[in-house]
Amino acid sequence: MADGWTIVLDIGKTLSKATLWDEAGVGVAQRARSNPRLNSGNSLALDAEGIERWLRGTLSEFAKLGPVTSIVPVAHGAGVALIRKGRLEHAPLDYEWPGVGADRAAYHRQRDPFAATGSPTLPAGLNIGMQLHWLDSLRSTDFRGSQILPWAQYWAWLLSGVSASEVTSLGCHSDLWRPYDHRSSELAVRRGWAERLAPLTPAHTVLGTLEPEWAAATGLSRRVQVYCGMHDSNAALLHARSHSALEGRDSTILSTGTWFVAMRTPLRTEAARAALLPETRDCLVNVDVSGRPVPSSRCMGGRESEILAGMETHAPAPDEDAGRLSSAIKAVEAGDMILPTCAPGVGPFPNAKSPPLAASQDFRHPMALAHLYAALLADVSLDLIGSHDTVLVDGRFSTAPVFVQALANLRPTTQVLIGSDDNGVAHGALRLAGIEPAASTALQRVAPLAADMSEYRARWREAAERAT
Repeated sequence: MADGWTIVLDIGKTLSKATLWDEAGVGVAQRARSNPRLNSGNSLALDAEGIERWLRGTLSEFAKLGPVTSIVPVAHGAGVALIRKGRLEHAPLDYEWPGVGADRAAYHRQRDPFAATGSPTLPAGLNIGMQLHWLDSLRSTDFRGSQILPWAQYWAWLLSGVSASEVTSLGCHSDLWRPYDHRSSELAVRRGWAERLAPLTPAHTVLGTLEPEWAAATGLSRRVQVYCGMHDSNAALLHARSHSALEGRDSTILSTGTWFVAMRTPLRTEAARAALLPETRDCLVNVDVSGRPVPSSRCMGGRESEILAGMETHAPAPDEDAGRLSSAIKAVEAGDMILPTCAPGVGPFPNAKSPPLAASQDFRHPMALAHLYAALLADVSLDLIGSHDTVLVDGRFSTAPVFVQALANLRPTTQVLIGSDDNGVAHGALRLAGIEPAASTALQRVAPLAADMSEYRARWREAAERAT
């Protein structure tokens, strides 16, 4: 058990979140802010400066609450920072900015094969290599002389002054890593990116202590230890694997937020080969904290649900849960369904052209139909990686009854489990600092939605395939 309190810094695409935990792994406080997209002049960028300002204020608040002794950063896997002479060289690119792919054809001719990297061809800047290719096209000697940091490790560097890279971040559809060979890709070597990557460092390593400037600005001790950190979905995987209910099982963790990321831990190692995955349907090979390949699939279930439901994202009251479940059952019985896609280029139907269908009835809870759609997407994504035994839903959709009950209905031979909270990412980060999260209730098996969804599922899949 740690001697002091720990801050987990979680820099997602949509939200930045900081949580404070005591030495027993009990949550003390949480702060969050939305992340806007910024116009940086020649590109759209991540709001690094805005997040930094928010972080200074948040750390100042946390410093007054208890004896903070460590900070662990985690972040989404499609961010990259270039640093030179102690400063950020260029605002990190927003991976959804289409301009990054202006020279896509030339870049794709240089990539390693999918079977070697497990990194599929993704739109815009979702492959970090594509972002580096665009930055190099600016032909700036400063860019070519800068050090490359994955997004989680950028925040570790900002706080500690020590640069690092880390395998779960590099192995997340970056095009920069060969997970089966445990080394940089040929692309990264040829382009000189491999030698510019910050030193490869285990996620649980303490890089250093808090920079004097940050200590003075926040009131935190200069002795606060800053950890290397890791990719956010892999942090959720690290925590989920600790559950005894998954021991000895072919299990899949479905991490849910803006992105749904399904990560399977097969009982047979040969099932983790990239060659078994369909490259064109947003399947990939992640890399876990030990460097092992993890067959994975993705869709933007959270983003699409928000679009479809008109941002009806408030936490429902108990009676609203009942209303949403009732609306979902009525939708199934009436055959109301939404087809892909609100997020073109990603997910199991990346090329779907059909616009989403509106419900034929006036639903009291528009989120109900959106969550049915998200469950249908997740069901396909799970099939694509061969998930078949146990699925643990982690993240904010684990507390969405329509989603988890519909998923359990769609997969009658799969044990669908949920935990008692949505802090899997933070709990995984705490494990890097040697903290066992406070005991929570046992995992619960989800009861299926009380409707016959077999015909509904078959018709939806047929229509979704036609729209592709």
